[in-house]
Amino acid sequence: MSYRQICLLLLVGSLSTGCSQVIKPNYSSTKPDIMRVGGDTPSEPETTTENVGSFCLEVSDNWHQDGETPDGQALWAKDTARKVIPCE
Repeated sequence: MSYRQICLLLLVGSLSTGCSQVIKPNYSSTKPDIMRVGGDTPSEPETTTENVGSFCLEVSDNWHQDGETPDGQALWAKDTARKVIPCE
């Protein structure tokens, strides 16, 4: 066998081996409090009020779908809004 035939055989063999293996993706979030993968819409937490001294902050969270994984799972991201309000 010539050098060319050996290289062609190795190339075809490596391509067929690489294409025959299916790797199942594993999607997970290291911070599930701000990002989640898959499932239904996460529940909306209640709006809270934080006293920070001379004023208060109204904190509200909102989950929104921010795309999909290649296999169709929803990507959920959390937005947090803060609003200055007078303390009661």
